[in-house]
Amino acid sequence: MRFTVKFNTLFRRALPMPRPMTRRDVLQASLAGGAILALPAAAYRAAFAGTAPSETIRLGFIGVGAQGTANMKAFLKLSTASVVALSDVDAKRLSTATGEVEKATTKAPAGHADYRKLLDDKTIDAVVVGTPDHWHALNTIDSCKAGKDVYCEKPLSLTVAEGRAMVTAAEAGQRVVQTGSQQRSGSEFRTACELVRAGAVGKVHTVKVGLPGPNFKGPPVKDAQAPAELDYDRWLGPAPARAYNEKRVHYLFRFFWDYSGGQQTNFGAHHYDIAQWGLGKDSTGPVSVRAKARFHKDGWYEVPEWTEIEYLYADGVKMLGGQGFAQGTEFIGDKGSLFVTRGSFKTSPVELKEMKIAEGLPKSPGHHANWLACIKSRSAPIADISIGHRSATVCHLGNIAVRTGKTIRWNPETETIVDDAESAKLLTKEYRAPWKL
Repeated sequence: MRFTVKFNTLFRRALPMPRPMTRRDVLQASLAGGAILALPAAAYRAAFAGTAPSETIRLGFIGVGAQGTANMKAFLKLSTASVVALSDVDAKRLSTATGEVEKATTKAPAGHADYRKLLDDKTIDAVVVGTPDHWHALNTIDSCKAGKDVYCEKPLSLTVAEGRAMVTAAEAGQRVVQTGSQQRSGSEFRTACELVRAGAVGKVHTVKVGLPGPNFKGPPVKDAQAPAELDYDRWLGPAPARAYNEKRVHYLFRFFWDYSGGQQTNFGAHHYDIAQWGLGKDSTGPVSVRAKARFHKDGWYEVPEWTEIEYLYADGVKMLGGQGFAQGTEFIGDKGSLFVTRGSFKTSPVELKEMKIAEGLPKSPGHHANWLACIKSRSAPIADISIGHRSATVCHLGNIAVRTGKTIRWNPETETIVDDAESAKLLTKEYRAPWKL
């Protein structure tokens, strides 16, 4: 009981009246009104009132592994951005990424092993976070405190408590923070969600979210000495201390609870995000969650290899997620169904796809370009941090149900688990000293 009280206190935010319009007000108004442009421009900009940068936005990158480098290359193609600094705890990856920038621009960026050195550079306008999930919160919060706008890869957080702290830091610093859930910028997903919200499939009663299985490369290997190019202690950061193992770092980190949440948070951060968007629930979430799971018979990794997770929303909508469905998001209503995945969507009956509706959801010129444009306008990006937090929360709640074997009752208003202090402990995570949230 003592833990629940402290957790509720942590998440409760006093909102004195009268007060200026906040980020949440802006987003809720945009969802209710159908388009952000319906808001008065002055009121909208006031919610993100940081100072806009000059014509070229100077970017620093924290984490330049596979996805970090993919993001870096995307920004290198945009004329409104300049890549000026990189940071990574793996010297080999840092060297490779530095070469990519130099090849594209003829100028080598500054390089840092410690991301805090990058944040000390006052000339950097914004930061792209591409580190493993267990670093996202500290990287993002520290960047906001340093006065930088942020693009943070999905899933936004490792725990619900981290996500809420990240939103609070963004609001306190009036930072423009984009979650890397790129499907929000895909025209097929926007059109699909517009159709669902316009009633094309009728009243939605069920949503199915299909996820891939783990792509862990087995079998496991013994612990060993970390390679010379990797600062392994810094890679661990706030995670518990343990011996180096090559199949727990870099891409494969996502299959161990200390660093990530498996495909539930990897692809789930994309497909559950679209489910939330289509249902119009970007500022809330389910009220109960239960799960079935199967784990690898030889314990090669910690996360499940198969799940079926059932979410229930307050309005009666049921959402099923796991490996038993086609990869993507399917909305099922009393008049038909709509399935959307990357590159296409289909309806049943087929004529629902041609239904004429008024466009209501914001358009994006591309996920990276959208963030850059919002940095200049000081407006909310299409996958604003508060949206990314709610979508990540759906993923985390599913994993909590998997790990406890219990039905989780969730209060989306207070962001607390109801009457279950033991399960509520998984909403947060103890950090290894000296790191603190």
